[in-house]
Amino acid sequence: MNEVMQNQMKISVEYNNGYMMQMQGQLNNDPTIQEEEWDRDLLLDPAWEKQQRKTFTAWCNSHLRKAETGIKNIEDDFRNGLKLMLLLEVISGERLPKPDRGKMRFHKIANVNKALDYITSKGVKLVSIGAEEIVDGNIKMTLGMIWTIILRFAIQDISVEETSAKEGLLLWCQRKTAPYRNVNVQNFHVNWKDGLALCALIHRHRPDLIDYAKLNKDDPLGNLNLAFEVAEKHLDIPKMLDAEDIINTPKPDERAIMTYVSCFYHAFAGAEQAETAANRICKVLGVNQDNEKHMEEYEKLASELLEWIRRMTPWLEDKTPEKSMAAMRGKLEDFRDYRRLHKPPKVQEKCQLEISFNTLQTKLRISNRPAFMPSEGRMVSEIISAWTGLEQAEKDYEEWLVCEITRLERLEHLAEKFQMKTNTHDTWSQGKDRVLSSKDYETCSLMDVRALLRKHEAFESDLATHQDRVEQIAAIAQELNELDYHAASSINQRCQAICDQWDQLGTLTQKRRENLERMEKLLETIDQLFLEFFKRSAPFINWIEGATEDLQDIFIVHTVEEIQSLISAHDQFKATLPEAECERQAILSIFMEVQKITQSYGISTGITNHYSDITPAEIGLKWDMVKKLVPQRDSVLQEEMARQLANERLRRQFAAQTNIIAPWIETRMEEIGRSSADIVGPLEDHMSRLKQLEQVIVNYKTNIDKLEDEHRRIQEALIFDNKHTKYTMEHIRVGWELLHTTVARTMNELETQILTRDAKGISQKQMNEFRQSFNHFDRKKKGGMEPDDFRACLISMGYDLGESEFARIMTIVDPSGSNKVTFQSFVDFMTRETGDSDTSEQVLASFKILAADKPFILPEELRRELPAEQAEYCISRMPPYKGRDGIADEFQRYAINLAHVCAHVMLPASVVSCSIMQDKKKFAALVIYGHWQESVIPRFSSCPGGGCPSG
Repeated sequence: MNEVMQNQMKISVEYNNGYMMQMQGQLNNDPTIQEEEWDRDLLLDPAWEKQQRKTFTAWCNSHLRKAETGIKNIEDDFRNGLKLMLLLEVISGERLPKPDRGKMRFHKIANVNKALDYITSKGVKLVSIGAEEIVDGNIKMTLGMIWTIILRFAIQDISVEETSAKEGLLLWCQRKTAPYRNVNVQNFHVNWKDGLALCALIHRHRPDLIDYAKLNKDDPLGNLNLAFEVAEKHLDIPKMLDAEDIINTPKPDERAIMTYVSCFYHAFAGAEQAETAANRICKVLGVNQDNEKHMEEYEKLASELLEWIRRMTPWLEDKTPEKSMAAMRGKLEDFRDYRRLHKPPKVQEKCQLEISFNTLQTKLRISNRPAFMPSEGRMVSEIISAWTGLEQAEKDYEEWLVCEITRLERLEHLAEKFQMKTNTHDTWSQGKDRVLSSKDYETCSLMDVRALLRKHEAFESDLATHQDRVEQIAAIAQELNELDYHAASSINQRCQAICDQWDQLGTLTQKRRENLERMEKLLETIDQLFLEFFKRSAPFINWIEGATEDLQDIFIVHTVEEIQSLISAHDQFKATLPEAECERQAILSIFMEVQKITQSYGISTGITNHYSDITPAEIGLKWDMVKKLVPQRDSVLQEEMARQLANERLRRQFAAQTNIIAPWIETRMEEIGRSSADIVGPLEDHMSRLKQLEQVIVNYKTNIDKLEDEHRRIQEALIFDNKHTKYTMEHIRVGWELLHTTVARTMNELETQILTRDAKGISQKQMNEFRQSFNHFDRKKKGGMEPDDFRACLISMGYDLGESEFARIMTIVDPSGSNKVTFQSFVDFMTRETGDSDTSEQVLASFKILAADKPFILPEELRRELPAEQAEYCISRMPPYKGRDGIADEFQRYAINLAHVCAHVMLPASVVSCSIMQDKKKFAALVIYGHWQESVIPRFSSCPGGGCPSG
C-alpha cells in the first residue's frame, strides 16, 4: 500500500521571495495532502523565523546525532552540503552519491545539488530553490528546504483513518486529546499555547509521567516546560521550542508546532494498533446509527413536503371569479409571490428528498441490509405524484387567471362603449316622440305642410341611419350577457327601454307620414332651396356626428399592427376632410342663396326652414368640434403607438434572452446525458466535471433571475403573447428545475457508484471494464440492459446458463421485475460473483486486540477505547462471560458462524478473487454492518460488576 502511495503521490513546493509553499497529494485519485500557501508577510515575522530556526535545528540534530554530529547554525552548517547529504542519508536509510570534499564554491554547490536531486527523486518538485541560495546562506530558502524534508520524511507517511500528512496528524491529535478537559485541537498554532494539548498527548500514552489532573490552564509556561522536560527525559524527544516564544507569540509558527508534534506521533506509533481496532468497531456502529438518523430525517421531510402540497392544492383549485380588475390583479400578484417566494424552497426540498432516499438505499444495498420502506403515503413515487398534481393545478390556475383578466378587460371596454352609445342615442331621440305626435300641420299653410312632409321624409332617412346604432347597442348588451357581466341586469333594462322606444318611434313615424300625405294634396308650394339645404345638411350632420363618435371612440389594441391599422384609418379619414369642407361650403351656399332671395324679393326675414332644425351655426359648431378632435385623436393614437412599441421592445428583449437561455439549458441537459452514457476514466474526475458543471449552472442563475424580471414587466404590461419566441417563462422554469434535478440525480448516481466501488474494493480499472461491458450490451442506450442483452453479456463471460439459472440471476439483478438491468445492479452482481469469504477472523481479531488477548473484555476497556454511546451499545448486547473452558469453543463457533455469514454475503469463490480482500479493514466493516445479528455478534463478554470470575 505504501508503494501505491509513493507512486501516486505528487508534491509541489514553490518558494517566491518569502518561499510560498503548496503541497498537493493524491491517493486513489482523491486529494489527501494539501498545504496552504505561506503568508509572505507572516514569514517575515522575526518571532516565527526564530521559532523555525530553533525547531528545525533541533529536529536536524535529533537525526544527525545518530551519526555522532550536529549543527549549530542552520543557515551556515548546511552551506557546504556535507551535513545536508548526511542528514538525508540518516533519515532515509539510503546512500547518496559520494560528496565532493573540496572547499571551493562549486564543490559546495555540487554537494547541495546532489542533496536537492535526491529530494526531487522522492517525488518532491522544488521550484525557485537552487543550490546557490543554500550555499549563500539564504535563511528563508534554507528553512523552506528543511520544512520540505520534514514534510516528506516525517509527516507525509502519517495516516489516520484514510487521511494523511497534516490532516492525518491533526486527526490523530484530536482522537488522542478528545477525553481531556480544556483541550480542543483544531489547528497547529494557538490551540497549543497553553501546553495542555502536549501534556494530554503524553498522559494518554504514558499516564505515569504526568498527573494531568493537577495541571492548571492558567499556567501555560509551567505546562509547556513540563511537557518539554518529560518528552526530552523519558521519550527521547529533544526540546525544539521555547515556552516563552510560544506564549508571547499571538500565533505560534504552525510548521514548528507540526514538526515537534510529529515526533510524538512517531514516538507513540506502537499504541496505534489498539486505536485502529477501536476505530474499526466505531465505524461499523456509526454507519448503523447514521442510517437510522437518515431514515428519521426522510420521514420528517416527506411529511412536511406532503403537508405543504395538501395546503397549496386547494388554494390553486379555487377559481372563484372576481367582479373587478383590481381584485383579479390581487390574485395575480398572490400567484406571483407563490411562484417567486414559496415554491422554489420546496423544489429544493423535493430534490434533496429524492437524493437522500437514493443515497440511503444505496448504503443499505451495499451493506446487504433490507431496503428502506417509508411509512404509508411517504414513498418517493407518491411524493412525485402529489407534486405532479400540484404543478397541474398551478398551470390550470395560471391559465384561468389570464382568461379571467382578459374577460374582465373586455367587459369593461364593452360597458364603456355601451354607455357612450346609449347616451348618444338618448341625446338623439330626446323629444322625437313629441315631434312625431304633434299636429302642427293642421294650422300650417300649404307650403308649411309640404315642408313638414319633406321634413318627415328626412326624419325617416335619419331614423334608418340610426337603426345601425340601435342594433349595435343590442349586440353589445348581448355580448355582455354572454360574458357574464356582473351588472347585466341594469344593462338589459336600459337596452330594453331603448328597444321599446325605438318601436314606438317607428309607429309614430308611420302614423305621421299618413297624416302628412293626407294633407299633401292641400299644399302646393314648397321652398326647394330649404329642401335642398336639408337634404344635403342632414347627411352631412350625420357624417359629422358619426365622425365625432369615431374620434371619441375608446379602442383597445394589443399589437403594433393593430394600432398602425387605426392610424392608417385615421389618416384616411383626415384625407376626406378637404372634400367635407367643400360639402360644408356648398351647404352654406344654399342657405346664403335663401337669404339672397328673401332680400331680393322682400320676403319676410322671419321665414324658417320647416324641413330641418339644422342651422349653419350648428354645422359650424360641429365642424369646429371635428377639427378640434382630429389632433386630439392624433395624440391619443401616437401615445398608444408609443406604448405598443414599448411592449414590442419588452417582447423582443424577453425573446432575445429566452432564445439564448432555453438552448443553453438544452445544451447542458445534452452534456449531462452524454456524460452519463460515456463515462471514461476515474469516477472522481467525472464527478469533478459534474460539480464544475453544477457550479456553472448555479452561476447562470442570475440570467434566470433577469429573465424573471423581464417576465414580470411583461405581465405588468398585460402582454400575453410573443411571436418572437417559441418559449414561455413556464418552459424556462420547467427546464431549469429539470436541469437542477438531472445534475443532482446524475451526481447522486456517480456517488452511488463511488460508494459501491469503495465499499466493495473495486479498482478504477475494474469499474471502467464494468462500464465498457455494460455500454456494449446496452444496445438501445437507455441506461439498462434488457434480459436478452444481459444473457448475451453473461454468455460472453463464460457462463453456461439454463433457463432456471438465468431466472434465478434475474431475480437478483431485477427484483422489481422491470425487465431492465441497471448499471448499479450489474456492478453489484459482478462484485458478488468475484467475492471471497475467507476473512471471518477480522472482527474477532479486533476485539482480541482491545481485550489484550484475554478471553473476556472489561466494560472499562470498552468505555476507554470506544465512544461512550457505542461502548454502551456493545456492553448491552454482549452475553456475560461464563468461564475460560467454554470461551475457547465459543471463539471457534463464532468464527464458523461468521464464515457462514460471509458465505451468504458472497457467491462461491469460483471466479477471480475480489480485490476488496486486499483491504481487511474495509471487509471486516462490511461484514459486521451487513449482517449485524445476535447470532453472529462476536461472543466477547463483559464481566459483571467490572471484575472477572476466578478461573
